[in-house]
Parts: sequence; C-alpha cells; structure tokens
Amino acid sequence: MSATTTDTPRSQDDSGNAPKDKGKRNRALLIAVLVFGLAALAWFLLWLFVFSKRETTDDAYVGGNQVGISAQVPGIVIGVYADDTQRVNAGQVLVKLDPTDGDVALRKASSALAQAVRQVRQQTQSAASADAALGTRRQDLKRAQDDLKRRIPLLAEKAVAPEEVQHARDAVDTAQSALESAQRQADASRALVDGSDVASNPAVEQARAGFRQAWIAAQRNAIVAPIDGYVALRSVQVGNSVQPGQPLMTVVPLHDLWVDANFKESQLRHVRIGQPAKIEADIYGGGTEYHGKVVGLGAGTGSAFSLLPAQNATGNWIKVVQRIPVRIALDPKDLDKHPLRIGLSTAVTVDITDDKGDVLAPSPSTTPVAQTSVYDDVAAKADAAADVIVRKNLGASVP
Repeated sequence: MSATTTDTPRSQDDSGNAPKDKGKRNRALLIAVLVFGLAALAWFLLWLFVFSKRETTDDAYVGGNQVGISAQVPGIVIGVYADDTQRVNAGQVLVKLDPTDGDVALRKASSALAQAVRQVRQQTQSAASADAALGTRRQDLKRAQDDLKRRIPLLAEKAVAPEEVQHARDAVDTAQSALESAQRQADASRALVDGSDVASNPAVEQARAGFRQAWIAAQRNAIVAPIDGYVALRSVQVGNSVQPGQPLMTVVPLHDLWVDANFKESQLRHVRIGQPAKIEADIYGGGTEYHGKVVGLGAGTGSAFSLLPAQNATGNWIKVVQRIPVRIALDPKDLDKHPLRIGLSTAVTVDITDDKGDVLAPSPSTTPVAQTSVYDDVAAKADAAADVIVRKNLGASVP
C-alpha cells in the first residue's frame, strides 16, 4: 500500500477568500476614529468659542415710524402735491384745502380785534372824562360849602333870611350827592381800563385770541409734512371733503429704522441691553451687513398682545414655544449706504459674550422718540399779525 503525499493548504475564510490584512483594518479604523474625534473636537471648540457666544434668528423684520398725515380743519381738497414713493421734506406742502371759509373767518376776527382796540380806547377816554367831571363836582361842593359858611354868621345877626341859609344847605347836599354820583361813574369807567394799557386790556386779549385761532385755522388749509420721509398709503384725492383727523397719507422716515427680532424664550437667557448685533437683509443677501445694538426687550410675547390671545386653561393644551420681540437699533450710516423698507425680512445675530448688562431699562428715557419743529413758529406769526392790527388801531396819540 503506497502513501499519498499532499501540500499543507493555506488558511481560508468561510467564503474561500483570503482574510483581510488585520494591520490595514486597524489603521483604517484608527484613522476613522481620529477623524471623527477631530470633527467632534472642532465642533466643540466652535460651539464653545462661537455658537455659545451668540444668538441668532431669522424671525426678524424691519420696523419704523409711520407718520399719519391728517387734516386739522374741515375743507375741500383743491390740490395734492405728493404721491406714493415720493420723498418729502419737513414743512413741505402735501395737501391744500379750499381757503375760502378760513379767509372769511380770519377777516371777521381781524375786524373784531380792531373794534376791540377802538372800544378800549373809547373807554379810556371815557374814564378820563369821568375823572375831569369828578374834579368839577368837587369844586361845586367846595363852593356850596363856602357859601353856607358865609351865611351862617349872617343868620345870627339877622342879615339874611333863614330861607336863604336853608337854600345854601340844600345846595351843599345837592353838590355832595353830585360828587358821590360822579365818583361812582368815574370808578365804573376806570374799572374797564385800570391796571392795563390798551394792548393788554382783557377785551383786546380776548379778541386777539379769536384772531389767533382764526389765523392758525387759515394756515392749516395747507397740510405740511412734519418730518422728512417717503410717502405711502396716499388715499386723498382732489375734490374730497375731509374732516379733522381723517387719514390722508403716511410719511415713513427711512433714515430712522430698527429691527424687531423675535427670539425664542429659551434664547433670551443671556440677551442684554447694549449688546452688539449684526443684521443681514434678504433684499441684499449675505454680502451686505448692518450693525446695530440691542435697545430693549419686549414687555410680553406676541401671543399675549394678539387680538385673540390663547386660552391655555382649556382642556386640550399643547405647549408652544413663545417668542419675545427684541428691539435692535440700526446704524444710520449703514441705512444711508443700503436703504431698507419697513417689513423686510432679516437675519439677526446678537453677540452675547458680555451678559452683565440690564434686561430691563433702569431709568425712563428723556430723549424724544420723534419730534418736529415745523409748527414752532405758527403761534409767533399769528401774534405778529395781531400786533400789526393793534398798532394800526391805537391812534397817532398812543405809542
């Protein structure tokens, strides 16, 4: 029986293939672990030094003042001098009303003021005349008293009749009564003019106030822009009959805008007043960046101030994360370079590195939110016009 010789077979796996190189597999596994570890470390460092130092939201929109333009006096529109999208300057005439009624009222008030000045002048002269009559009555009383004194000694000597002395006494009584009557008349005349000159007399002041009111009403037939801005929502047309308070158009000052960023309540833990912010507007894309700062946090969530607030005490309730508006002021220089419009969408990033500031404003603001000076000189011009009328009716003898 012969022996059969065979070679020793190489080890194989179940599939009949040679096993993978354990060294290569271990190296690949190590590389993968290192890559994921480095990615995790990079992510952690990115979160620690970047993401944890800021809060972002794209639920943010541009806001601004919308100054409503309305009539202050009733009238018929005879001219419209500004339309939607047009720029207007403070003091520029936007709408004109028919001035006929205002001019008539102004002429009546002007005549009333002139008449009041002349009446006060007449009262002043009457008071002076009453004072002169009072002096005459004093002289009459003194003359009657002197006559009585001369006759009384003569009566004892029977040089005059008793009737003549009695007549002298009656003359004294009559003169005394006339003096008292003149005194009251003089007091009554001076009561209307004492303590003031013609221009500051109460009657003249009252007429001046009526003229001032009519003059201002006549000027309000020209409706002017209170601030610089752009016209929107024009609804007034020529021929409309408008009433005081009726909205005619809106002026939007696009140089003074802000952003209301609606952050989730869980994002507000480190948001403080004064923190810097960066804003990107969808209209310009990510290539344009605006700079701003947090100026305040809303006093409540949007749902709390909605027209129909949620009733969370009902049986079926689902928790919804609330948002609070954060007001962010924009740098006017950025707005000059890249103008925005009210209502545009933005993305906001707030730097919360320094969270030591205030959450609520510590003191009331003393700076006006908005103001205008176009009406400041209206009253002064009305007073100047009234002064002209007063001076014309004072007469040449009165300075």
